[in-house]
Amino acid sequence: MMYLMRESCELILTPARIAADLTKLACENPLNPLTYTIAGRSVAASCEIFERATRAYPKPAFDLAASERVVWEQPFCRVIAFGEPSDKPKLLLVAPMSGHYATLLRGTVAAFLDTHQVFITDWSDARQVPLAAGRFGLDEYIDYCMALFEALGPDLHVMAVCQPSVPVLAAIARMEAEDHPLVPRSATLLGGPIDTRRSPTAVNDLAQQRGIAWFRRHCIHAVPPSYPGDGRAVYPGFLQLTGFMGMNLDRHLTAHWDMFNHLVEGDGDSATKHREFYDEYLAVMDLTAEFYLETVEQVFIAHRLPRGEMRHRGQPVDLGAIRRCALMAVEGEKDDITGVGQTLAALDLTPNLPPERKAYHLQAGAGHYGIFNGSRFRAEIAPKIKQFMQHNSEQSGEKTLACEQTVMLQPDEDRADGLDASVALIVYQAPPQCPAVPALQIAGQS
Repeated sequence: MMYLMRESCELILTPARIAADLTKLACENPLNPLTYTIAGRSVAASCEIFERATRAYPKPAFDLAASERVVWEQPFCRVIAFGEPSDKPKLLLVAPMSGHYATLLRGTVAAFLDTHQVFITDWSDARQVPLAAGRFGLDEYIDYCMALFEALGPDLHVMAVCQPSVPVLAAIARMEAEDHPLVPRSATLLGGPIDTRRSPTAVNDLAQQRGIAWFRRHCIHAVPPSYPGDGRAVYPGFLQLTGFMGMNLDRHLTAHWDMFNHLVEGDGDSATKHREFYDEYLAVMDLTAEFYLETVEQVFIAHRLPRGEMRHRGQPVDLGAIRRCALMAVEGEKDDITGVGQTLAALDLTPNLPPERKAYHLQAGAGHYGIFNGSRFRAEIAPKIKQFMQHNSEQSGEKTLACEQTVMLQPDEDRADGLDASVALIVYQAPPQCPAVPALQIAGQS
């Protein structure tokens, strides 16, 4: 019913949006004297804000300086490759399936185009997938990951941004348990909810307080007949967006007020940046009900992966089986979605992976978005990830020589997030026969 109500509201507001567009055009017409007045610019700005606040945003384009080609496709996902095939190392970006499209990682892709063959998972909007395509839950997600590792291997590097960290790690564990020859060479987990018992955020607390029955009752709706996925049970993207914006409502209201002032003042550059960000941020997709509910229950309520209770197709997901795929955990100091320590847990839960194949980076001053996009990502995080992948790449058909590693624990008494564990500074000490590897340590720390 809620989905139908929202669709009805969009239709009802269509005439008002058209009127706002026409009014804006009139107020910006060079032949109109009002165009050159504060009053005229204020009316035009108000009309634009109204139109943008009430429209449905389409899926954005990557629009990068590289050709795109689809190299793998299934009903719920396709994989896009950027540029022509080359001999560069292969990197698969597993985009989050959490409401936004894969284009949210446009900046992440761009940061690796010069050094890697980049592939990205372009997840399907569930409302566009017919019921005949079947279900898509956590088991199917892990199936997709393993199929991708096989299709794009060998010597594949994987990067999971936020939500996919759990299924990606589970897929690697299952392949390692079977001694699969095409297990990825390395996996980098950025802001992933591996163990949400550590430094719980408002997102984690909500799941614990409400319980799975509440989410099933209030968050799941059927796709209306106007879409190919008619009748499919989904978690609508507009509900996820409401939750995202509700976490930082003051910031979003301030951003829109600032845009209004920029338009009135004629600051076109600032207004353009606002449009670009919100054209991406407000474009959302639906998730299948089974995937959403299973993720909430297993990851945020029952903590099945860190407890060793997670299963895939009836088989245990044993992180202790991981012994070949190198792991790097990246976290943001000010991440209000995935708390500090939640991704680091992946390194603690893989005791049989040699220490020299583990790395950790805590980015000072970065929030959730900042660990995979923006200036800090480009200048500080991406170079360290490239360093890590290069160190764990296969060279001339042989494994890179293992290097000794010293892990120094530096207590951080100034932290206010309640994390008891000391902050790990990972420093590689290479013997003469090993390639020199610069220190990987926390940005902002000496």
